[in-house]
Amino acid sequence: MNKFLLPIIAVVLGVILAFFTKKQKAWNTKLLLSFSGAFLLALTLFELLPEVYSHLDTKLTGLFIMCGILLQIILELFSKGAEHGHVHIHKDETNFPWLLFISLCIHSFLEGFSIHDHNDMVYGVIVHKIPIAMIISIFLLQSSFTKLQVAAFLIVFALMTPLGTFISNTSEAIVDYAHFINAIVIGIFFHISTTILFESGEGHKFNLSKFVSIILGVGIAYMI
Repeated sequence: MNKFLLPIIAVVLGVILAFFTKKQKAWNTKLLLSFSGAFLLALTLFELLPEVYSHLDTKLTGLFIMCGILLQIILELFSKGAEHGHVHIHKDETNFPWLLFISLCIHSFLEGFSIHDHNDMVYGVIVHKIPIAMIISIFLLQSSFTKLQVAAFLIVFALMTPLGTFISNTSEAIVDYAHFINAIVIGIFFHISTTILFESGEGHKFNLSKFVSIILGVGIAYMI
């Protein structure tokens, strides 16, 4: 049951944190993003990647991972990078951001396929979701959208990952393709986590706080 509830709780926590974070680019938000990127990348390497390579042909696995990277690039054409902390909504915007909404839902739905009873990917997903939900919530709350629109956006966004997990764990039609989908998800995670790590630095200068947050993310993922 935790694998369904924790992603929802992560979004709720992100919304709550949004009320206490006045600036999108606060230093603590950047550190949280760095930690989440390192944690997600490490868990993908420790948990999901070996699992997929043990069931699929090596070259075929690499091909589907590259497909995941390309898919994430396409999704970001519409989301403008919201999956790794970039949201571009003008305060006077009144038209509902359908492209952003749909691309985020597709991303959240697919990441749900990586969550199984026998792995710890749920923790990587929730640590990734908290800062992203927080940043998205900040922009939505600062926009001119109605409270109903904002609530609907966040509720559907929160439910998409559990929906992906539910389908991947219960649908017999998906079982035969589960490892192929997971390979695609690995590519998505690779793109998102590395982008977070590269973008969270300023001027390519050594940042001790960022470095420590990355080490913590990798270390905690290894010990789980």
